[in-house]
Amino acid sequence: MGTDSGLYALTEEHEAIRAAVRDIAEREIAPFAAEVDDESRYPVEAQKALTAAGFHATHIPEQYGGEGADAIATCIVIEEVARVDVSASLIPAVNKLGSMPIILSGSEDVKQQVLPSIAAGDAMISYGLSEREAGSDAAAMKTRARLDGDSWVLNGTKAWITNSGVSEWYTVMAVTDPEKGAGGISAFAVHRDDPGFAVGPKERKMGIKGSPTCELYFTDCTIPAGRIIGAPGTGFTTALRTLDFTRPTIGAQAVGIAQGALDASVAYVKERKQFGRAIGEFQGVQFMLADMEMRIQAARHLVYVAAAAGEQGRPDVTRVSASAKAFASDVAMQVTTDAVQLFGGAGYTQDFPVERMMRDAKITQIYEGTNQVQRMVIARSLLR
Repeated sequence: MGTDSGLYALTEEHEAIRAAVRDIAEREIAPFAAEVDDESRYPVEAQKALTAAGFHATHIPEQYGGEGADAIATCIVIEEVARVDVSASLIPAVNKLGSMPIILSGSEDVKQQVLPSIAAGDAMISYGLSEREAGSDAAAMKTRARLDGDSWVLNGTKAWITNSGVSEWYTVMAVTDPEKGAGGISAFAVHRDDPGFAVGPKERKMGIKGSPTCELYFTDCTIPAGRIIGAPGTGFTTALRTLDFTRPTIGAQAVGIAQGALDASVAYVKERKQFGRAIGEFQGVQFMLADMEMRIQAARHLVYVAAAAGEQGRPDVTRVSASAKAFASDVAMQVTTDAVQLFGGAGYTQDFPVERMMRDAKITQIYEGTNQVQRMVIARSLLR
């Protein structure tokens, strides 16, 4: 398959998944979205509903009790949940982010230890790469792991960890050979009950307030030697490969928020009257809606192309995944900002969901690699 073919097909099954998730999202997630945001509380209703329907971690292979859904199906799940509540969409998204390193590089033993519990919905998994001083420059991490007999001992701190505290498992990157730079980083599966592991206080955030973000502390945190993910020194490579598979899920999240904001805007401009007619009849408003629609459609297709690229093993997967994440998240910020504008003064209040959507959209331009980093990735790939 050529590097620029960008082929994917939406099946009847994909459309059935979209309809099923949209129904659950409208009935069981949307009614709590404002409260979850207002109280900065974890969306337990969403977790229950998604888990009951098997939509909490659709990507896990069937041999570990999972659905074995393709990447586009997982993106559709995330997109439809994000349309009503971005915080809730982080349940399937972060389960994929945290478990992908294990799926890609873990031994059969580690897979058997971790993946069935995620697939069953008994546990969730988070991803520990970033540190306060090692964000975009992730290879500069300070967290260390040393082999001590039949255990690995971890020391250090991870920051900005999504769903920390609610996840039982954590995929953690740590330096095992400081002489080798990025080639001296290894990946580990850490359980919250492991001695020496602790979760810090919650960050007070602009958006995605329903999803806890905390630091992780490792103080002589001791785990069995067999819980290394892949060979020592392969952790950073695994981390980068993981992002090829998970950046499209952030794109999907962004598309979902944007779609939610457009849907709310269309409904509002049909009802809201000024100068004796619905504001949707004014061309200035119509052109804003048209631009929102065009951008969302373009972003959605690019996200699905990127999702398919990972499974097709396309050589340009890194570039197209970075493109999808950056483009879709820029679209989400633009569309949600325009939605607030279309609602006027009402859009600036918490009486309508577009205010929350605008705050939630912002993070999609930042996490899993800032959009500046995505542009560097894209450009390097072009110039190679």
